[in-house]
Amino acid sequence: MKNKAVLTIKLLVVLTLPVASLYGQSGKMQLFKLDHVRLLESPFKQAEQVDLNYILKMEPDRLLAPYLREAGLVPQAESYGNWENSGLDGHTGGHYLTALAQMYASAGNMECKHRLDYMVNELARCQEKNGNGYVGGVPGGNRMWAQLKTGDLSDFNTKWVPWYNLHKLYAGLRDAYLLAGNAKAKAVFIKLCDWADSEVAGLNTTQMQQMLGTEHGGMNEVFADAYAITGDKKYLALAEKFSHRAILVPLERHEDKLSGLHANTQIPKVIGFERIAGLSNDTGYSSAARFFWNTVVNKRSIAIGGNSVREHFNPVNDFATMLESEQGPETCNSNNMLKLSKMLFVDDTRLAYIDFYERLLYNHILSSQHPVTGGFVYFTPIHPQHYRVYSTADQSFWCCVGTGIENHGKYGELIYSHKGDDLYVNLFIPSVLNWKEKGFEVTQQTKFPDAGSTSLSLKLSRPGKFAIYIRKPGWLSSDGFNVTINNRAVKYTHNAEGYVKLVHPWKTGDRITVSLPMKTSVEYLPDHSAWVSFLRGPIVLAAPTDTTQLTGLFAGDSRWGHIAGGPLYPLPASPLLAGSGTDLVTKVKAVAGAAPLTYKISDLVVQPKFKNLKLIPFYKVHDSRYMLYWPVAKPDSIQQREQELALLDERYIKLAARSVDAVAPGEQQPENDHGMIAEKSETGIFRNLHWRSATGFFSYRLRTNADVKVLGITYYGRENGREFDIYLDDLKLAHVSLNGTGPDTFVTKEYAIPESLKTNAGAITVKFVAADGNKTAAIYGVRLMR
Repeated sequence: MKNKAVLTIKLLVVLTLPVASLYGQSGKMQLFKLDHVRLLESPFKQAEQVDLNYILKMEPDRLLAPYLREAGLVPQAESYGNWENSGLDGHTGGHYLTALAQMYASAGNMECKHRLDYMVNELARCQEKNGNGYVGGVPGGNRMWAQLKTGDLSDFNTKWVPWYNLHKLYAGLRDAYLLAGNAKAKAVFIKLCDWADSEVAGLNTTQMQQMLGTEHGGMNEVFADAYAITGDKKYLALAEKFSHRAILVPLERHEDKLSGLHANTQIPKVIGFERIAGLSNDTGYSSAARFFWNTVVNKRSIAIGGNSVREHFNPVNDFATMLESEQGPETCNSNNMLKLSKMLFVDDTRLAYIDFYERLLYNHILSSQHPVTGGFVYFTPIHPQHYRVYSTADQSFWCCVGTGIENHGKYGELIYSHKGDDLYVNLFIPSVLNWKEKGFEVTQQTKFPDAGSTSLSLKLSRPGKFAIYIRKPGWLSSDGFNVTINNRAVKYTHNAEGYVKLVHPWKTGDRITVSLPMKTSVEYLPDHSAWVSFLRGPIVLAAPTDTTQLTGLFAGDSRWGHIAGGPLYPLPASPLLAGSGTDLVTKVKAVAGAAPLTYKISDLVVQPKFKNLKLIPFYKVHDSRYMLYWPVAKPDSIQQREQELALLDERYIKLAARSVDAVAPGEQQPENDHGMIAEKSETGIFRNLHWRSATGFFSYRLRTNADVKVLGITYYGRENGREFDIYLDDLKLAHVSLNGTGPDTFVTKEYAIPESLKTNAGAITVKFVAADGNKTAAIYGVRLMR
């Protein structure tokens, strides 16, 4: 007990100043530290415990193995597989530090503290062995970083996003210090920052910006954090140096040039812009961050708050690709959009920020963890009647596993906040706030969203008069909202942000009760196409449909295991709704005797076999195919709508059904997943599709099996003056000449695969080689097909 008391005192001393400065909160909204808030029984408390169990299944020595290997030390255990030994070695270890620090702070788990201290000690040992401040798990990193320091990016460009990988360690060390009070973590963090400062000191602006064209996580943010922690302005200058101007400048001009860009490459950059703005008062950085948030939230995010298809921002006026694909919004994106929303809320207390934060928290983040096994979801498809895949603790090490172990350990970060002595209640989650500095405790009891109310009980070391602000959300029904203090109705005012302001001579035992009547609503996709989702208050509703052919529901160590590879159901076979206007809301009926938030829409569903489907909160849908977005038609246009759905099938689904494996050239993750090798190659976007071409060559390694008979290659029909060869392994399959005489659209040309190659098991290399003095076509798709 004595040791525990000493540790607590040390933690408070360490955290008091840095956390306040970390978020630039002086004079603005302030956040409570995670150890001030404890969750009470709720879906969030359950998710926290399930996450903790998953975290404790992971072995620190296996996560540390890449760092020891690269430092020339002997690992204590074998490295994990999957992404942890195929080029992104070490990235999970950085996430793990953050997850441990959060769980120690939010749940008080001492095993997490012991593991964190052990890992920091081992990382410090690696850093000391390296001798130059560096520590990292990037394979062959020492040689690559030495080349990069001279301005030679050739080795850097062959690695799998080195700075992105290293950013996870920076963030983990920072959090180990700020959240768990580990002083050694701070020392390792600052030395690693100094190493980076030296690493890029000799790069000119062109070299620096060229380097930043490769995904690099939130490197600008962590260097800004180093400035906040130390006060040394060289780190703020380094943060600005790591800010990617190709993204920053258009955003500063309020130009939306995001379509086609890899989504989660950009969001951390913008978090860094906002972080720099908060420390330097740079209005350009701040304006860029706000414009980005508004664009992504209002034009690019679906009902659950997520964004992207196949990890990229789709055009704002066309969400068809998201409907067609099995690779819907990525959880990493939402992890970072939560962070950006929180930072903007702290800087400018607008209800829009917290409304979106809540929407994202309940509907994407909470739904992205399996409630029993703790497995994490990478993609959340909105394709009708598709499903999600969950990670396994010893085999799956995707990026969304890293952010996944973080997501469910910080639910207490924004339930409450304060401005000076005034308390803000932002979210309706059962919890206890212990405002230690004020001798003030608040207990929030609620069954929200199953019930539309919450109550707050106060415990004060001494009576006092101050303001308590209660968020009045935008999803309330038009009447029924009210507030009582000790069972007596009170008059209240609203502040400029739309919060209800309660000023009262508060004392221990006082109870505030707030009614939160929720309305039912319908939301179309952001492109206003005829697809709808249903919500009750902020809760997105979905319908489980069936559990057939859930291929790979729990992923192994396959490179492609994060993708739900079971068959995509044809769109014309989807449940179709007939209705318009208010019909879509008024015909949503509560199911008598069922669990809360259970509804039927049988009066809207066209096909008899789907009329018994039930809507429930999406975060409760697991191990099942589901309907999240529904095709809708006016009652007199059903046949026309079915024809439209069939046309969408022609464009994508039928090809997908024939495909054993496919690559989207020019898209970052699909190319990484397929071992892309290139020489004298370039990428771009045309008509919202990515492409890759070369004056040299490029190749991919694709999965194959005995069913494969055809190689499908997608070109633009009118491309002219291109001459190149296509190889399968070492066999020249075809010589292609394009003269611009094709149609003004994309064409998929099919090439028969020789019998001698059809029996190849496992994988095959598809290679495009430009003819002498010429160039390959821009290739938009590569498929091995049945």
